[in-house]
Amino acid sequence: MHSLDLAVIGNCSIATLIDRQCRMVWSCFPRLDGNPVFCNLLMGEDAGQAGGTFEIELVNVQSCEQKYIDNTAVLISVLSDGDGNAVEVCDFAPRFVQFDRIYRPPMIVRRIRPLKGRPRIRIRVTPKFNWGAEDPEITRGNSHLRFVGSSISLRLTTDAPVAYVLDSTPFVVDRPIALFFGSDEPLRSGIEPTGQEFQEKTVAHWQDWVRSLSIPFDWQDAVIRSAITLKLCHFEETGAIVAALTTSIPEAPSSGRNWDYRFCWMRDAYFVIQALNRLGTTKTMETYIGYITDIVDDEGSRGAKDIAPLFSVSRLADREERIAEHLPGYRGMGPVRTGNGAYIQTQNDVYGSIVLASMHAFFDQRLVRHGNETLFESLEKLGNRASEVFDQPDAGPWELRTIAEVHTFSSVMCWAACDRLARIARRLGRHERGEYWQRKADAIHAEIERRAFNRELGVFVSTFEGSDLDATLLLLAEIGFVSPEDPRYVATVEAIGKTLGLGDLLLRYAVRDDFGHMTNGFLICGFWYVDALAAIGRKEQAIARFERLLAMRNSFGLLSEDADSKTGELWGNFPQTYSMVGLINSAVRLSRPWE
Repeated sequence: MHSLDLAVIGNCSIATLIDRQCRMVWSCFPRLDGNPVFCNLLMGEDAGQAGGTFEIELVNVQSCEQKYIDNTAVLISVLSDGDGNAVEVCDFAPRFVQFDRIYRPPMIVRRIRPLKGRPRIRIRVTPKFNWGAEDPEITRGNSHLRFVGSSISLRLTTDAPVAYVLDSTPFVVDRPIALFFGSDEPLRSGIEPTGQEFQEKTVAHWQDWVRSLSIPFDWQDAVIRSAITLKLCHFEETGAIVAALTTSIPEAPSSGRNWDYRFCWMRDAYFVIQALNRLGTTKTMETYIGYITDIVDDEGSRGAKDIAPLFSVSRLADREERIAEHLPGYRGMGPVRTGNGAYIQTQNDVYGSIVLASMHAFFDQRLVRHGNETLFESLEKLGNRASEVFDQPDAGPWELRTIAEVHTFSSVMCWAACDRLARIARRLGRHERGEYWQRKADAIHAEIERRAFNRELGVFVSTFEGSDLDATLLLLAEIGFVSPEDPRYVATVEAIGKTLGLGDLLLRYAVRDDFGHMTNGFLICGFWYVDALAAIGRKEQAIARFERLLAMRNSFGLLSEDADSKTGELWGNFPQTYSMVGLINSAVRLSRPWE
């Protein structure tokens, strides 16, 4: 039975999850949101016998010790048996500069070398195509196997005995060997020397990238691992950052809350940009801003009135939600969904999310591509729409499927769109437009204060004229809607801690929704609460809580979307961008200064 104690490797084109037995159990090709050819993670209770894996098994294995090479996305696994034999497996996806550009093919490399004795290994490569419905046709060559399906063809190139790999026959490893899995293209150089060269260059590339980060003084290991993981969720070709690398890992056992997170959400843009800026990863930030502003241009050119809350990594690919009938699901807890039906929802916070993320193009002088009048005028269209819909019902930040209300967070983000447009206009010397947008922002602000502050309870509430709380209210000071010293905000933070607190975690909200009541904590909300505590002057309390949240990371330093407050077990899609971003932002906020 799988758990989420998984490592991730990748290269910003593809990514792979590896379990504690050195098995690749999830990997999509030819890109992050592609077909999961290694889909064992979602193959239910019988996953051990069902295929959909890339396994390197030491015969009579007794232990498997795993760790990343420092400051990289390169994983080392040392497998030992009961007779003193040991073998090392090095897993990575090639990523380095070649011919003045980043070389990041859709490829996995596994290098194996003997460490002690005469280790005997068995290699099983059992990809599935078409969401578990299709077993590929296998053909062999002198040093490769081809896996041919109806819509994709992949190749394994190796200097291991091909017959042994084909039949999963055990053999002794008495020399270094390498396996390259990916696109159906021949390797045009020596197998083991190429594996060594790719590993050395990939290690050097990641370590150089980490060296360029601006990191806090405290919690450096946690921040570095989170930064690398966030980068692995970046589809560099277009600039998109997916919410997670998986689909349909339930938010809680048998909850039915199973969603495909291999998409880019506009809501995430603000938080992701914030984290990237704090880390100083300007190139990633710039390509992400480019991706978002391309969406603005797309929607404007087709005369769209509203902007969808999520897009594929290529912006225009299919988002239709479907059920993958041949995959039983994580621990058998289906359904397995591809696509995400939330793309048709009305979520009015998108306008603020895009404007807040795009602001950096106008204010950050490190960026090569600066915001200009044309981009400002495109963003003004979003501001106009925000001012029209700020008091209209929507699905809200938690994407409720059958419930529409006027959500405070959506309204505040509409205010933020107008407020930031006023700042951008002044930056551009467009003072008349700055005054126009400031008047819009002030009018929206007054209306939100009138309708979203419950005077009887003395707190801000989730919906206009409502009485319930949700975790997004913790962000009111972060977004600048209120001062952190505002007694109304302090009271709201305290009330959320009491109402939504679940041990060291927080519920998103406590009311019943389409699927019943929440049972697991949403990790990003825990980090928002930490930030809110720090903002209202309770830094020691915030630090203690932050460190308890850090203890919930898996053994590789990674987080999913949700966690069980009693056991600490991770649930939800993995690794979760939101959670890693929350960790980074909290660490930067709470750390002691370097001086």
